[in-house]
Amino acid sequence: MNEHQVPYAVSGAFALHQHTGIWRYTKDLDLFLTKQEVSSALELLQQKGYVLEICDPVWLAKAHRDDFYVDLITGMSNGVISVDPSWILRAQSAIVVGVETRVMAAEELIASKLFVTRRERFDGADIAHVIYGTKGKIEWERVLALVGEHWEILLWALIFFRYAYPAHSDYVPFKLWEDLLTRYMNLVSKSDPKAKFRGSLLDENTFAIDVKEWGLDNVLADYRAQHAAEPTQVEEHQPLSQEQRKIA
Repeated sequence: MNEHQVPYAVSGAFALHQHTGIWRYTKDLDLFLTKQEVSSALELLQQKGYVLEICDPVWLAKAHRDDFYVDLITGMSNGVISVDPSWILRAQSAIVVGVETRVMAAEELIASKLFVTRRERFDGADIAHVIYGTKGKIEWERVLALVGEHWEILLWALIFFRYAYPAHSDYVPFKLWEDLLTRYMNLVSKSDPKAKFRGSLLDENTFAIDVKEWGLDNVLADYRAQHAAEPTQVEEHQPLSQEQRKIA
């Protein structure tokens, strides 16, 4: 991708290591890129003998060759946050497996993990580690811009951080605490009977009963519909086998 100038940013375990010093075994390589670049990336990987699969046109494609797995990620699975060119431009220089490349900046890394709140996987600790590892030297205005109307999720992550690291509340600027907590108190001070149920944005399985049996709003479907794209076309595209998907 470097050779063919396909813009991307490395995320996952390598980005976490960049910002926290934490190293953990990883089974795949996570590359974040815009939807417009996915076709080019997949075509190059196919030329190198990778087996390709469009797992979800909203956010995820996978490529596999031998014991190597690559995830091409264009946003969050719930459709709330999508990668745009600024994510790539803001990425930081790094060396990954001996290759000069760029890894995702701390702000985008935090944003990418805010909605990973499922029963089987929760990235709240990763967010806390990024804040702690960077000593809060984060462009918080950028994070606020990325989360937009979903700032309550950011507040949740910050409270999680504060509970884990009570000696380091100052890693989050007081003005940010004041802003978010004031917004929150204004929200809870009066009930909004027209507010939509948003549980499915956090975990569509855990909150499935609310939508399927209790008739509450399916905002997940609404967001995904807004960000859905036509499946990327790749010649001789073959999906991963069931066993390969378990590994990936």
